[in-house]
Amino acid sequence: MVQLPGLPQGKWTDPPVLAADPAGLPLELPRGGDIPDDFDPLAEGVLMAHQAEWIADESLLKGCAKGRRTGITFAEALDATLIAAAKRSAGGQNYFYIPDSKPKGREFIGYAAHFAKTVAKELLTIEDGIFFDQRDDGSTSAISSYIVRFSSGFRIEALSSRPENIRGLQGVVCIDEAAFHRDVRAVIDAVAALLIWGGKVRVISSHNGVNSPFNELMKEAQAGKNGFNFHTFSFRDAVENGLYKRVCLIKGDEWTIEKQQAWEAEIRSAYGTRTAKMRQELDAIPAEAEGSALTRVLIESCMSRDLPAVVRWDRPDDFKNLDDFEREEQASEFCEGVLKPLLDALNPDLEHCFGEDFARSGDKTAVIVFEIGADLIRRARLTVELKNIPFDQQRDILFYIGDGLPRLMGGALDARGNGQYLAEKARQRWGEIIQEVMLSAKWYAAWMPAYIEAFGDKSLLLPFDADVLADHQALAYVNGIIKVPDEHSTKGVDGYDRHGDTAPAGALAWFASCQDAISYDYQTNRKTGADTMSGHHGGPPLDDDRRRRTVDVYLRGAL
Repeated sequence: MVQLPGLPQGKWTDPPVLAADPAGLPLELPRGGDIPDDFDPLAEGVLMAHQAEWIADESLLKGCAKGRRTGITFAEALDATLIAAAKRSAGGQNYFYIPDSKPKGREFIGYAAHFAKTVAKELLTIEDGIFFDQRDDGSTSAISSYIVRFSSGFRIEALSSRPENIRGLQGVVCIDEAAFHRDVRAVIDAVAALLIWGGKVRVISSHNGVNSPFNELMKEAQAGKNGFNFHTFSFRDAVENGLYKRVCLIKGDEWTIEKQQAWEAEIRSAYGTRTAKMRQELDAIPAEAEGSALTRVLIESCMSRDLPAVVRWDRPDDFKNLDDFEREEQASEFCEGVLKPLLDALNPDLEHCFGEDFARSGDKTAVIVFEIGADLIRRARLTVELKNIPFDQQRDILFYIGDGLPRLMGGALDARGNGQYLAEKARQRWGEIIQEVMLSAKWYAAWMPAYIEAFGDKSLLLPFDADVLADHQALAYVNGIIKVPDEHSTKGVDGYDRHGDTAPAGALAWFASCQDAISYDYQTNRKTGADTMSGHHGGPPLDDDRRRRTVDVYLRGAL
């Protein structure tokens, strides 16, 4: 046995040792990059923002889709050291690192050993060991491992190959480059039992295609179908968070934004024409993640002829030039004559929510109302499209719809551009159950996968309609996120331009249905019966003159 260099003496009974390694384990294991012996990763500003975010997440199940050289494995090694070095009373546990290759296991142990000296500052040994992996058929294989032991009594163990059955482990388990494991689901299933006794699971990987089990795990997490809290950190995130500055610091070069941009461009150019490969490895976008997100067959399987047909109301261009009374009167006729019977037919015992995608003159405003059944299937009981309708009348019609929904539990509205006005008015009317949504890449990435998964689960139903079908066929992967492409434009069956209008409205309605909220019954001044004007569930009778004044004030948006 030989003493590890750089450790303080006189603190322990026995000096730290490195056991003999038949494979020739070096005194200093490789660490993926040169870091000074006195490097303190806990010093202020040393960790990049995304590394700190990863360590700060203490979820029992967490995952990360990462670009190359984002430093997540480095951060995980630091977290592993802090966990294993802590006493049990402070949350200390054993830590098991399962990479996709032996060199990565050695590299991880190298980082952990370094952090043990500079952060934990305590006795440790590095040794090679044997891990006995029992297969489902009862046979056993012995695989080599590298171990760092701490005075806390806990250890970090890097398994040099991919075990088939690791149900015997207890502690924190990290599966690195999970997309390149033979069967990452089997590994995750095997370690799930350790959660019972306070263990944790981390799954980290760069992508390996859109159909890999890792990407499926990530999509399920985004859809809320498993307990994982997933992060995505790209190479660009790392650069923006100071990666190149750290490169300059190590090399002794001066940092400038121009040099940083040229450096990133050079790295990207190394992929040549392999754009998909570059996006996968650097931008954490799985290859083949382009093209349609939904097939016609899948969409039609989630359509029902029992649902009401789409309601469409369009006005000529000069409608906006009519005086207020005429516009309000026509809107009132539409609400009372067309929408009222559909709203009155809604089940008063079930919760309802809605999503709205706004348009003023180019495309169509779409509103989709979901009834949430006892079977948790979202059924589109009302789908409304408005073409060339002024802002005030869009507001009045939306208010009429929302006030007529039994047990309204939420709504989500497109708050970009001109849509912000209507979203704000809805929030003012119905309060915190309304979500004002900026349809950004971040929102699409978080919520569109869940909407797409709903089609696969048959957990939503839309009306049979050619335009609704075409709108959802327009959903496509654009730079790894699902949305209606900006350049997409079609003609509806009525000849009007469309931009996938009901697809984002449906996604927003789905989003609203997933929010934690309390449903309310609203007392409104809209007539819903022969002698009432006070809401869906009835109310005191109003005389004809008062009813006329109430409707007029209502359509002016004053209520």
